[in-house]
Order: sequence, then C-alpha cells, then structure tokens
Amino acid sequence: MTLKLGVIGTGAIGQEHIRRCSHVLQGAKVVAVSDINLKGAADAVKRLGLDAEVLSDGKEVINAANVDALLVTSWDPTHEEFVLAAIAAGKPVFCEKPLAVTAAGCKRIVDAEMNFGRRLVQTGFMRPYDQGYKALKKVIDSGEIGQPLMLHCAHRNPNVDDSYTTDMAITNTLIHELSVLRWLIDDDYASAQVIYPRATINTHAKLRDPQIVLLETVKGVRIDVEIFVNCQYGYDIQTEVVGEKGIASLPEPASVLLRSQAKRSNAILTDWKDRFIDAYDAELQDFINGVINGELTGPSAWDGYAASVAADACVAAQNNPGVVNISLPPRPAFYER
Repeated sequence: MTLKLGVIGTGAIGQEHIRRCSHVLQGAKVVAVSDINLKGAADAVKRLGLDAEVLSDGKEVINAANVDALLVTSWDPTHEEFVLAAIAAGKPVFCEKPLAVTAAGCKRIVDAEMNFGRRLVQTGFMRPYDQGYKALKKVIDSGEIGQPLMLHCAHRNPNVDDSYTTDMAITNTLIHELSVLRWLIDDDYASAQVIYPRATINTHAKLRDPQIVLLETVKGVRIDVEIFVNCQYGYDIQTEVVGEKGIASLPEPASVLLRSQAKRSNAILTDWKDRFIDAYDAELQDFINGVINGELTGPSAWDGYAASVAADACVAAQNNPGVVNISLPPRPAFYER
C-alpha cells in the first residue's frame, strides 16, 4: 500500500517533510499540497520533482478524495483548525509542534479525537526518535543511575531574527524540552519559574535572552533549562540527568576529532535540521507505518496538550517573578493504549 499524503504548509519544515516523504522514506507519496503562498507552493512542488496538485486551501487538501492522511506544517495559529478538520474527516494527521497555540486549543483536539473513538493524531515531537535520547532513556529506565533527582539542560541556537520574541523562547524552543523530558523520566510538571541572567548584547528590544526555566515535577525532580538563542557558536542541545547512584548525559552528535593548526577540536552543528535529521526521518516513517497498520504509536494529542499546559505556565512565569503552579488533569484511559 502506498499512503497518499496531503501537506498543508510548504515553508521550510513543510518542504523538508515533503522531501523526506517523497525521496527518503518508504510507503508514502505526496499527492496534494497547499499554502497561503500559492506560488511558493507551486515552486516547491516543481523544485522537489513532485506529481502533486496545488490546492488553494488546507480544507480542500483535507477533503480531497485522493488524500489518505495529512501533514500539517503551516503557520502555528492554523494548526488547531486543520487538525480538527482532519479528525472530522476521519483522516490521520501528523501535526508539527505546537499542536495548538494554547492548551485550551490542544484540549479541543484531544476531546474531538476521543469523541471520534480512535487515535488519528500524531504530534511532531521528534526527540524521542533521536538515537541519543533513546540511549539516555534506556540508561534511566535500567535503574543504573538510580532514580533521577535533578536534570540540567540547555537549548542554544546561534542566533534568531528580530521577529523572535521573549515568549517564543517557550512556545517555539523550550516546548521541545517540555515534551521530551516528561517522556525521558516518565513524570509530569508541578510548577515553573523563569529567571533572567544578564542579557546578551546580541539580543534585541523584543527578546530577553538568555532565560533560565526552573521546573519541578510531580515526583519532586528539579529541572533547570537554559534557553540561549543568540549564543553565536552553534546549535547545542544538552541534557544531564543526576541520579541517586550516578550521572547520565545526552551523547554529543558524532563528529570527527580533528588535530590541526595547533588545535584539538570537534565541529559543532549550527542548524537544527542537521542535528535531528535522522529523528525527523524516523518520526515520519513511524507515522506512515502507523497509518498503514491502523495504529498510531508516536507522540499523541495528549502529549501535545501536556506540553502546552506546561508552556502556558512558563509563559505566565516570564512575567511573574514567583513560582507558577502547573495543573495537568489525569491522562485519560484512551491515551493509555
């Protein structure tokens, strides 16, 4: 069976997913696309060598008779509308993060999916598919370092443009940690606090950078995450888990150790797409396989909702010097399957 995909949104990540579904992965074919910029969508189809129809609207893609499943990679505020429409049409949908721009929007998706009666939604959190994170989780789950007590994390980008604002450090950047860390240690969040160190000279008026987010989990684990999106030197993701009997750290991406010009060095990646390229491949192959086999197993709508609840609290904490409580309802049995 070849799964026929419709893609809504042909920007940078949309084009990357179209490329991998068309030329890297197995079992799928992109047959229809749409974007608010129709010329850009047509140019992308031509550049990527697709035999796909360019439709004028995302709803048209969802309702197209030849589309079996959807990829939503459009502008963040449109995600909720398109995912709800896909559920109403009974079509499986992979939605890039965030699932919706608010926790309330994510909850509407959760409710619609539960009312439909089976999982149709996979949320685009790729880090659980990364080999480094999988290896780190294996160590934690084995009990070799004992129960986790503290996590020290960093999410650093070389730079961002002037459209990137303080709240986006949570909603576009920290959201990855909020998702993967609860998976990594099998725990949910109880509170959040945001503190601001001295600002870098490389930021701008609408962005406080860097930031440090302090989280406490339901089980009492303390987590600190440094978000520094103008670090200049590269794209750098760090996670250290301090356990009762030892410490485990996220492996560095493979690179050649170089001795040259009186220096001993390793290259550092600068592009997030390169750092997680294999994980992106794996998550979309998992979605394709899940649709074909009739059972999605990747990050769920509930996972998207849980991350968004925590993100809302972190955004509130950016404007509140104190601790903001996080309250997540019990996970429904529907998402225990």
